Amino acid sequence: MSTIYTAIATANGREGRAVSSDKRLDVTLAPPKELGGSGEGTNPEQLFAAGYAACFASALQLIGRRRKTDVSEASVTAEVGLVPEGEGFALAVTLRVELPDELHGEAGTALVEAAHQVCPYSNATRGNIPVNLVVE
Repeated sequence: MSTIYTAIATANGREGRAVSSDKRLDVTLAPPKELGGSGEGTNPEQLFAAGYAACFASALQLIGRRRKTDVSEASVTAEVGLVPEGEGFALAVTLRVELPDELHGEAGTALVEAAHQVCPYSNATRGNIPVNLVVE
């Protein structure tokens, strides 16, 4: 298998900075207030949520094109929770997929489930963390 794209970013912890190799992403990192931090920057869970939401929306568009179904008005909101696990922490994800009214019901659910099978983030997390799909 050959890699078609590699993203590269460097960070120095939850309190500091994260920068992509092309400098297009350059964010201040800070733990959220819920974890005792200042909340004055973004955090890894927010970055993961943004990436997962964007990736899943693109997977949904791919499935829509394949099935000749217009999903251009769809949006995806990812909720990434940090939960205690053993001596450390784990992630839990809820993906809220808002579909146009005409795609509610079985047709919309089938599209979302198909997108979940092709999304790289879904494939990476499958079997590792819980991912709850909610069609709205």
